[in-house]
Amino acid sequence: MSVIIALAALALLMLAAYRGYSVILFAPIAALGAVLLTDPSAVAPAFTGVFMEKMVGFIKLYFPVFLLGAVFGKLIELSGFSRSIVAAAIRLLGTRQAMLVIVLVCALLTYGGVSLFVVVFAVYPFAAEMFRQSNIPKRLIPATIALGAFSFTMDALPGTPQIQNIIPSTFFNTTAWAAPWLGVIGTIFVFCAGMLFLQRQRNKAQRAGEGYGSDLRNEPETAADLKLPNPWLALSPLLAVGIMNLLFTHWIPQVYGKTHSLALPGMAAPVTTEIAKLTAIWAVQAALLIGILMVLVFGFQAIRSKLAEGSKSAVSGALLAAMNTASEYGFGAVIASLPGFLVLADWLKSIPNPLVNEAITVTLLAGITGSASGGMSIALAAMSEQFISAAHAANIPLEVLHRVAAMASGGMDTLPHNGAVITLLAVTGLTHREAYKDIFCITLIKTLAVFVVIGTFYATGIV
Repeated sequence: MSVIIALAALALLMLAAYRGYSVILFAPIAALGAVLLTDPSAVAPAFTGVFMEKMVGFIKLYFPVFLLGAVFGKLIELSGFSRSIVAAAIRLLGTRQAMLVIVLVCALLTYGGVSLFVVVFAVYPFAAEMFRQSNIPKRLIPATIALGAFSFTMDALPGTPQIQNIIPSTFFNTTAWAAPWLGVIGTIFVFCAGMLFLQRQRNKAQRAGEGYGSDLRNEPETAADLKLPNPWLALSPLLAVGIMNLLFTHWIPQVYGKTHSLALPGMAAPVTTEIAKLTAIWAVQAALLIGILMVLVFGFQAIRSKLAEGSKSAVSGALLAAMNTASEYGFGAVIASLPGFLVLADWLKSIPNPLVNEAITVTLLAGITGSASGGMSIALAAMSEQFISAAHAANIPLEVLHRVAAMASGGMDTLPHNGAVITLLAVTGLTHREAYKDIFCITLIKTLAVFVVIGTFYATGIV
């Protein structure tokens, strides 16, 4: 019964998200409904001590990233930089390659260490402009961005600095470059299968006479008569964000050390910060600030008349996206603490093959919590020792465990209640009903890729 309660809460939240209801409202309703059916007396403590604690903790850490990402994306849009780069790309590659261009831009940014959420805000203006000029349905933008940002550069490509590729290293004593050949094989499979699917959907829409669409929401606002800047100048802030993010990632630990103690005259006690836990976040924030300043300097003449309204719009978008994701994060924490979730986790331990066991366990827990990093952390904290023992017995390198865990976390995590999916749809002004089915197909490709990698290892022994 406890398992049914946990799954029912998950089903309710997914249904609410898909039908367009606010996740900010339904995440606590679904989570606390499950607590009510499990232990009525625990509802209030679970709301305050688990749901709100995790939700507020997420906002504390990540809201500045959402805010700066939203402002950066809005300025890229208002300055005409997005239109300039799109026009140059179309001249160079033609309108047939619009989807490929967006996938590659997203991949470049995420492999450079830029947060997935920031990529959504930064790339959307380019995607909207390119899809409009190429007459591709807007509803395919989320799936295109998802393929570039939420898949192979997140967890498969060796060396990616995304958190989904870092977490396994702490459990298996590996590095971000673990199992490089398997990672490359998984990357090729996801990229090729994803592009074939997107092209198929585009061709299908074209045959049906479907264009970009009309009466759409959250459309980029670039003046039609705006003089477009040089595309290299327009591209420079985007490149600066990726490059400076990498540089700040190296500089911050050198400047602050492992910990930093803040002691100001008016403080009762010093505040000690573990720098390693915040390096990635601080690096992205600093890089985005530099990107914003560059857009303001290079495009101020085009921006200044709309800066006030544009900044308000960016702040509103950032608040909605952050609250949506934080609410879903709180939901995952409550569900993970319920007996039904623990029963399900224990049942997964009975799968005999260590790689298949790990893949299924991680992707299911990521799907239930709606978080790749959250689901993987829970799975590895509970079962990594079992995975390691079984791998040693079967002569499986721990590098393979690392790559399978990372790729599995990015499988079924993108169900309708996933925070990144909700943010992506909110930023693009689309609903689950309009765009989620294409995102889900990318999710299936990502999930299948894990088992392609496992099969490749057993067939060839390649690592």
